[in-house]
Order: sequence, then C-alpha cells, then structure tokens
Amino acid sequence: MAGGTKNKVSRRRPAARTAVGAAESRLTRADWLKAALDVLVSDGVENVKVLTLAERLGVSRSSFYWFFRSREHLLDLLLQHWRDGNTRVLVEQASAPSETVIEGVLNIFACWLNEDLFDPRLDFTVREWARRSGHVRRAVDQADDARVEAIKRMFIRHGYRDQDAFIRARVLYFMQIGYYSLDLEEPLATRLAYIADYLRAFTGREPTRRQVAVFARRYRRKA
Repeated sequence: MAGGTKNKVSRRRPAARTAVGAAESRLTRADWLKAALDVLVSDGVENVKVLTLAERLGVSRSSFYWFFRSREHLLDLLLQHWRDGNTRVLVEQASAPSETVIEGVLNIFACWLNEDLFDPRLDFTVREWARRSGHVRRAVDQADDARVEAIKRMFIRHGYRDQDAFIRARVLYFMQIGYYSLDLEEPLATRLAYIADYLRAFTGREPTRRQVAVFARRYRRKA
C-alpha cells in the first residue's frame, strides 16, 4: 500500500509542473502589469510584491523575471502607465480644438465623467504613493504642473490674460483633485445639474442651453 501511494504522488507532480508551466507560457508582460495595477489601486504600493503577484496569477515567482529586471522596474512601469493615461489624456483634452471657452472646459469635464479617459482611483493611489517616495512626489508635481499648464493654454487661446488664465486653470484643476481626495460621492444626475453653474464659475461666461444639454445627454447615455 505504501508503495502504491508513492507511485500516485510521483505521477501527480509532473502534471502540476506542466499546469504551472502552461500558465507561465501564456502570461505576457501586460498580464503582470494589469495584476500589479489592480493590487496597487486596491491595496497600495507596499503590497505590490513579486510573490503576491505570482500567487495571484498562479505561476512561479521566477517567471516574473522573464519580463522585469526587478520590483523597482515594475513600479517604474506602473508610474509610466499613470503618466501615459491620466496626464497625457488630460493634456490632450485641454488641447483639443474648441470654438468657445465653454467647449474647451467641457472637453476637460469629459475627463471627470469618463473613467476610460481619466482614472480617479489610480490618480488618488499615486498621490498616496508619493507620500512615501520622493521620486514619485516629483513625478506627481511634474504632472500637476503639466496639467495646469495645458488648461491655462486653453484659456489663453480663448482670449484670457496670462495670469487670469493661470488662476482659472488652478481653480478648475485643483477643485477636481480635491473632489477626488475627499472621496465625495454624488449621483451623476446631481453632477450634471451643476454643469452650467460650474461653467459660469470657471469661465465667467454664460453657457448656452444647447451646450449644456448636449454634454449632459451624452453622459446620461453612458450612465
């Protein structure tokens, strides 16, 4: 009986190794990055660890090093993903063509209402990470400067003086970052009901009913 049990165990081990090997062969760098991003947002940077990710993906720890030089390399790529996503998209939205300043600000508002454009949870997570890392703090400061500068340029294109454009850009941008930091929860209908008033406050101009209605209708459909 003892011999029979030993044979059964020895037959199972290669199958387990084969299953793990098959899983590892199917994984890509993108799979590791997605898993790391999920852990970063849900549990914080301190829990983005090689062993944790390997267990989450059902593979051996050593397979991590097929794609990354080190944990620090992975963290650098996560930070770059944040830059390429949130910062690049916000700058592009602020730089998009607009016939009026109202349309320019609505282009930016799209980031706040569409998480496919701007991921607020990731932004908040990176800001928390910056509290523990000087390197990440500098990256966040640079991102804030780039975002405000892009919004400022949008105001300047629509005839605002440099200092006026700068202050309006700061008010618009930091109000929204504060909104995320406070974790305020509002129904979409409530947020859309404030759109016209926000536009007046940020631009000093009167939006048309059509501009507000078209924007609100677009995001009600998405909801």
